[in-house]
Amino acid sequence: MKKMLSLFLVLCTVFFLAGCGTTLTPKEELPPANKTAAPLPTEMVTEPELHDKTPDPDDIVDNMTSENEEYEIAFITCAGVLKDRSFHQDTWDGIKLYAAANNLSYKYYQPATGSSATDSDRYDAIEAAVDGGASIVVCTGLQQEDALKEAAMEFTDTMFLFIDGYSLSDSEGNILPNVAGISFREEQSGYFAGFSAVMEGFTRLGFCGGGDGLDPSCCRYGYGFVQGASDAAEALGVPVKINYSWLHGSDYTGSSELQAMANRWYANGTEIIFTCGGTMLDSVAAAAAENDGFVIGADRDQTPESDTVITSALKNRSEAVIWALSKFYEGAWADIGGIDTCLDIADGVVGLPTDTWKMENYTVEEYANALSAVKSGKLVIDTEYPEDITSLSTDLVTIKEIR
Repeated sequence: MKKMLSLFLVLCTVFFLAGCGTTLTPKEELPPANKTAAPLPTEMVTEPELHDKTPDPDDIVDNMTSENEEYEIAFITCAGVLKDRSFHQDTWDGIKLYAAANNLSYKYYQPATGSSATDSDRYDAIEAAVDGGASIVVCTGLQQEDALKEAAMEFTDTMFLFIDGYSLSDSEGNILPNVAGISFREEQSGYFAGFSAVMEGFTRLGFCGGGDGLDPSCCRYGYGFVQGASDAAEALGVPVKINYSWLHGSDYTGSSELQAMANRWYANGTEIIFTCGGTMLDSVAAAAAENDGFVIGADRDQTPESDTVITSALKNRSEAVIWALSKFYEGAWADIGGIDTCLDIADGVVGLPTDTWKMENYTVEEYANALSAVKSGKLVIDTEYPEDITSLSTDLVTIKEIR
């Protein structure tokens, strides 16, 4: 199934890709992928002493105690799952790491109705956090927007981090200075997921994402995946087929329907599926295990979750949260409040986890060369995704959208 690729060929590919990049019409109903960002450090890394004290966030308790029953940092989940091994857990890990290193109290709040949460439920959770003494509230997930906006307008002395979000405005269009929007260049991680898969030798690919195709971060993952696979197919001169779907991912959770769809894909020849969205990995990995297939995870390194996962498209929310909390506690909120900050490969928060990937033909050295090409601007990964993903089909790449 896989092909042994020569080092010469792969290195030539890097130079070939240096001129790649297209311009497409953005999906107008979605927030833009990238806006003016606040100044960022060259590399997004935490202070050494932080890792020395708490190298593993799992060593820090989730339910802490407080002498006065007030909590300095609050985290609001968009649904009822905290340890989803994805975006909730990664954000929570960052909060715990920062709080533990700085002797700050923390608490998480979940909407009362869990996966069926409404905007009212999310607002109630935010209100409870503010009443519980939070100076800063961290929210993650696009579903938080309406509740977060209402709360930010009411609780103007409380600061809010909107992870995977953007700046918000009041009913009159005025930017809310107490909301900091932090987003990511997921298309860069998605690009290398697709590129490495084809360079590894896979030619029958799949993508399934969460949010019904309305979540910008998942859309960017998928668009990047198609770009990377297409560039690798063009460089190698091999035909590639991609199944692409938003079905069965509206609530970002695994389901029997999602597993059945993945089973059909694998049974019909799909070799590897890239999935992004909460616990959707569980269903896709189960289908892969039944069919000797493979999976690419998303957000955090998901290779420990299943033997079928060969790599993951990373988005290190934990590091981003630590950095943003540092801004707040160092008195530099003006650097991020009311501003859209978009983090990318140069900030060290997106990419592939080379320590754990299971690639056999695509090497870490070749990946590092490609990363350098992106950082230098020689390799351009487009940020704007099209309305119709099948419009990216070429003579070598066939994209079939499953609706």
